[in-house]
Amino acid sequence: MKLTKIDNDSYGTILTSWCICAVLIFLTARYISILWISIPLCALMVVFMVFITWFFRVPDRETPDEHNHRLVTSVADGKVVIVDKVYEKEYLKRDCIQISVYMDFFDVHCNFWPITGEVTYYNYHPGKYLLAFHPKSSELNEHSSSCMKNEHGEVFFKQIAGTFARRIVCYSEPGKMEYRGEQCGVIKFGSRIDLFVPLEADVKVKVGDKVRAVESVLAILPDHS
Repeated sequence: MKLTKIDNDSYGTILTSWCICAVLIFLTARYISILWISIPLCALMVVFMVFITWFFRVPDRETPDEHNHRLVTSVADGKVVIVDKVYEKEYLKRDCIQISVYMDFFDVHCNFWPITGEVTYYNYHPGKYLLAFHPKSSELNEHSSSCMKNEHGEVFFKQIAGTFARRIVCYSEPGKMEYRGEQCGVIKFGSRIDLFVPLEADVKVKVGDKVRAVESVLAILPDHS
């Protein structure tokens, strides 16, 4: 049986949460003598400590057909909220199909490379903290942008902060080769991923679909071999 892995960049958040809960448990036990109040309060804080640790888990998942470099898999767990033709103006500067996945508080928040290919672009954008499903959050919120390229095309994606997501971690390094299904970063708490694929790509999801990072195929790139 494999042990659940915890995201390397989240130990500080977990430790801080544990320390705060430990202090609250001590104060509750020390100063609230009414057991039917103090015991449930302490139990709730223990449950929260377990939850915050579980929240930053890194799931062990199998990538579908890892040798097929045309497959574009989901960067994140969540719900598809946008599938639309748009003009990507930051880097690709052309019409694309945008696929957006919204992560709620209970979804896995580690992110994973959508294709196997070379990282060709990375940029971090400071910004606001609108609700992640807000139409303008893609442009106005804090976010990081990455682009990957292989022999079948380019895939551009954004990790977008939400109202409660105050830290984005991204492992993108231009010029480095990365592999579909391996971890590419983490967004802490509710947030969103915007992914852009070529117009010729065969999109496999629709608005309302629930997707899983690594396992769910969002699109198939055109065959340029």
